[in-house]
Amino acid sequence: MAPARVTSKAESESDQVGIHVEMSRRAVFLDRDGVINRAMVRDRRPYPPAGLADLEILPDVPEALNCLKAAGFVLVVVTNQPDVARGTTRRETVEAIHAKLAESLPLDDFRVCYHDSGDACDCRKPEPGLLMAAARDRDVGLERSYIVGDRWRDIEAGRRAGCTTLFVDYDYDEQQPETCDYRVKSLAEAANIILSDPTPLRGGGGPTLENEDQGDPS
Repeated sequence: MAPARVTSKAESESDQVGIHVEMSRRAVFLDRDGVINRAMVRDRRPYPPAGLADLEILPDVPEALNCLKAAGFVLVVVTNQPDVARGTTRRETVEAIHAKLAESLPLDDFRVCYHDSGDACDCRKPEPGLLMAAARDRDVGLERSYIVGDRWRDIEAGRRAGCTTLFVDYDYDEQQPETCDYRVKSLAEAANIILSDPTPLRGGGGPTLENEDQGDPS
């Protein structure tokens, strides 16, 4: 199986006019840690796995992704990995994790921001640059697409891009999303909602299943 392409920085947001209307493919954008693989939780705060030895794909994730793929969705991982900029994780470690995920799961693309907060980039969530670039490259209609994430940054990036937002709520001790379209407990639950929703809502303020950082590690 050919590895999914990894992109480290969102492209310029120029020439975005028409992305929402003209492009017809639908995507599910997926945060990585806590959505696809288990986050390392300490003091109710999530952290990425330190390496392949700590990588654990969450239960029901393969089945959920296979169902979404079979339904025609483009599956794109969008992840902040600021520990590379901070010097506590090697970029090669992140890429090795992504290669393993690409080998194990039906993922189409990985979009990665390696910057930290002070870098003022357009790709670090909650900025929507990773989603915008993937939509442009893969002919995706953002308003017909979804994002699944477990952090406020994921949901805000999806909202700014115009996607339907699904928040996986682990009750972390950190800032929560101001709003989300759905609140769920797992990717499997999110996939069931997506597959039963023929006309996705625009991001922010829609119905929820249960109702809807400082020192942010991601």
